[in-house]
Amino acid sequence: MKIHSKSNLFKSLLIGILIQLTILPFAFGQSKSDKIDELMRLYTQYGQFNGSVLVAESGKVIFKKGFGLANMEWDIPNQPDTKHRLGSITKQFTSMLILQLVEQGKLKLDGKLSEYLPDYPKETADKITIHHLLTHSSGIPEYLAIPNFRKEMIRDAYTPTEFTALFSDSLLIFNPGEEFSYSNSGYFLLGTIIEKVTGKSYEQVLQENIFSPLKMNNTGFDHHSTVLKNRASGYDKNGNGYSNARYLDMSIPYAAGSLYSTTEDLYLWDQALYTEQLLPSKSKELLFKPHVATPNWGGSYGYGWHISKKAFGQKDSLTVISHGGGINGFNTLISRIPTQKHLIVLLNNTGSTELNDMGITIGNILNDAPYELPKKSLIKLVSQTAMTQGFDAALKQFRELKDSDEYFFKEGELNRLGYQMLGMKKVKEAIEIFKINVEAFPESGNVYDSLAEAYLIDGDEKLALKFYKKAVKINPKNLAGKKIIEDLQSKK
Repeated sequence: MKIHSKSNLFKSLLIGILIQLTILPFAFGQSKSDKIDELMRLYTQYGQFNGSVLVAESGKVIFKKGFGLANMEWDIPNQPDTKHRLGSITKQFTSMLILQLVEQGKLKLDGKLSEYLPDYPKETADKITIHHLLTHSSGIPEYLAIPNFRKEMIRDAYTPTEFTALFSDSLLIFNPGEEFSYSNSGYFLLGTIIEKVTGKSYEQVLQENIFSPLKMNNTGFDHHSTVLKNRASGYDKNGNGYSNARYLDMSIPYAAGSLYSTTEDLYLWDQALYTEQLLPSKSKELLFKPHVATPNWGGSYGYGWHISKKAFGQKDSLTVISHGGGINGFNTLISRIPTQKHLIVLLNNTGSTELNDMGITIGNILNDAPYELPKKSLIKLVSQTAMTQGFDAALKQFRELKDSDEYFFKEGELNRLGYQMLGMKKVKEAIEIFKINVEAFPESGNVYDSLAEAYLIDGDEKLALKFYKKAVKINPKNLAGKKIIEDLQSKK
């Protein structure tokens, strides 16, 4: 038997300890907070996130941090208390106000629209209830689908009555209660009803009934003219850089999307939803009840909330109560797992960013489930190549790397690149990009609509008509597409 000296034995033990200390932090040393930080740093590094994050586990905040810049001109960083526009997260606050008024006996969920807005066309208003508006099952067309709406109308200020008149004469796209079709128009009307019933502005009712009681001091109705401390600027991705988001008068999103808030204030909101501070439990359950199935999203819609099931590595799926938001220059997500009291808040101020995958990955981390770190954006790489080496080189690069494990691409990214080419008057290149999107996502009506638009700009009405018809066949609610089809066919 070989005998080690004390000196050699000590050296061997020391080396062994050092090896363990090197391995352990990598294998076991990362806390959930560390993992979330690593995840969001990579998303930021790859240009896929720029905003504020808060994560709570079992009701306790374990991570809150800002990433990227709240203001790019002045290099002001995002922080947990940076104010971001919420977009459609606003809808859950509107639905809370409606249920509070129902609880007070001032509204009825089965009450007809005609009872509260007598100037609304009676033939339509007699068919639609408050419940239909809350669940996007009214059949009222989406006002964003009004032809040229985004180009011609978003800068103008409207009173609720004036704006309602823009879509109130529209034909219903289905009989109320028969289908689900996401409609900002419906939630706009809910804000108008709140004002009619209370005699106060929607903004004032929010402040008195929700924000002040919860001490949500950094949340409110976003007015462009107001000097608002710590407000993030909104940006749009523009190739490999950013541009200031287009102006939008906030009287337009109104009760469907006009609010701003912070991650910290949305945590206060989340915690209040576990109590009866704002609403008795029996009424509050209606917010999260799966009233209407949402076929294109999976799951169901409650009142201002989307309800779905996710496994997160668990034996049984967990109920997730969530909602996203998108408005000029901003994308947002609030995701709650009530049985565990987990909360994920993502507020991003660079627009057109996919947050759902981030939310699911953070949910996996919270539940100790396997998860993947983000991949680089192939479209960002291809955009750089297009600018430096030309479109043909970019197209070749895309074909070579589209199945790579290192990169990912999504329908929305390709679509934005196509419209970027259109904006640069490179119509032929845009057509090629939209054709790739059709090839990659053949079940999406939007990709056919974009290709049709490019052909129309190029003067090829025959192919434009062909692809508009395909877009409308997949999505019969594409009112703008239907109008263009009518115009094109009338020329024959």
